[in-house]
Amino acid sequence: MQQFPPTPAWEALHPLIIHFPIVLLLVSPLFIVISAMLPPPRGRPYMTTAILLLLLGTASLFIATSTGKAAASLVERGGAMDAVLETHQNFASETIFVFSELSIILLGIFLLPRILRRRDTRLFSTVLPLTFLAFYFGGIVFLVNTAHTGSRLVHEFGVHALISATTGQSAASPTEANNRISDDNH
Repeated sequence: MQQFPPTPAWEALHPLIIHFPIVLLLVSPLFIVISAMLPPPRGRPYMTTAILLLLLGTASLFIATSTGKAAASLVERGGAMDAVLETHQNFASETIFVFSELSIILLGIFLLPRILRRRDTRLFSTVLPLTFLAFYFGGIVFLVNTAHTGSRLVHEFGVHALISATTGQSAASPTEANNRISDDNH
């Protein structure tokens, strides 16, 4: 019978959580483009979807950063990996800032005509959203650099979340896990 795997500790959730902001933030601009290509009233649902994806992606960045900080506290430090980890953490902080600002700007573009009680015009439904995308792609550069340095930590330095198969608790370090494996083999 299929069962859910054990719930990992907070510091072991990072690999599971991190994919949500990446996907949500990369998909959001597609809905902005669709919205901008349609006449103002017909594009509104797509812009609403783009905003929701952007807000969910930005919120999940905060969770991913929190789990990442917890995971980083268990990593054995030293050598070149320290520099990559620090770069990853700096990119993550900058990415949160950039996407928080982008969320506010897109909300402003979407809500301003409603606050002013004006009809949607091409300025707010097409011109500003497409101009916004130029800045958004700058945010994607931060997101991709954060993901790239994170993947370097995993694939180049072997940093990963260790989850005990029986308790769902994360192990303290890769060395400790390797020692347990070699002890089990003797």
